[in-house]
Amino acid sequence: MSWLALTQEEWDAIRLSLRVASVAMVATLPIGLAMALLLARGRFWGKSLLNGFVHLPLVLPPVVTGFLLLVLFGRRGPIGGFLADHLGIVFSFRWTGAALAGAVMGFPLMVRAIRLSIEAVDRRLEAAAGTLGASPLWVFLTITLPLILPGIVAGMILAFAKAMGEFGATITFVSNIPGETQTVPSAIYALTQTPGGDAGAYRLTIVSVAVSMAALIASEWLARRVDRRIGPE
Repeated sequence: MSWLALTQEEWDAIRLSLRVASVAMVATLPIGLAMALLLARGRFWGKSLLNGFVHLPLVLPPVVTGFLLLVLFGRRGPIGGFLADHLGIVFSFRWTGAALAGAVMGFPLMVRAIRLSIEAVDRRLEAAAGTLGASPLWVFLTITLPLILPGIVAGMILAFAKAMGEFGATITFVSNIPGETQTVPSAIYALTQTPGGDAGAYRLTIVSVAVSMAALIASEWLARRVDRRIGPE
């Protein structure tokens, strides 16, 4: 069973993928929650346009998304150049760029899950709290937020899984540099192009399936725990 033993390069790809997916998930959560609230409760001109823009990464080819990120956040891009020159933040061909690509691709899934949760909240509960003198912020923290926690958990897991498995946008934006930007999907692709690399590709595929299943099971378990805590006694 020695073929099941992961090499150092494969371990590096796994650790980097987990790091990239975790950073992408955490970084998008505040923005995703705010955007979901805006789309669920907001009434303004251009809402449909904004909704389409948020979900654009789901329908665009991932390579196109990666190219747009390279144009905008590359060292010569309008955003990337400013960040690099003034703040020392570099995305292109760095692991941070892989996290950014994963965040962009997972963002629509997070927003959609949270938005559906918000829209399912009974507004009468919020109105009742408001009539008792609670401020809008307090109503959100004590009424709305607990009720939408299952949707937040689901959105976080979906964003994590999407970032973990992202390939097209990542390899276009940050290339496939072992130890720096080579995530599990990129490593699998590289191994399939290498003579005798099938065993490594199988190993990383098994790891990917295991991590994805663990994420889904954890999501279901957390959602049920939240439901029990906020449900009627």
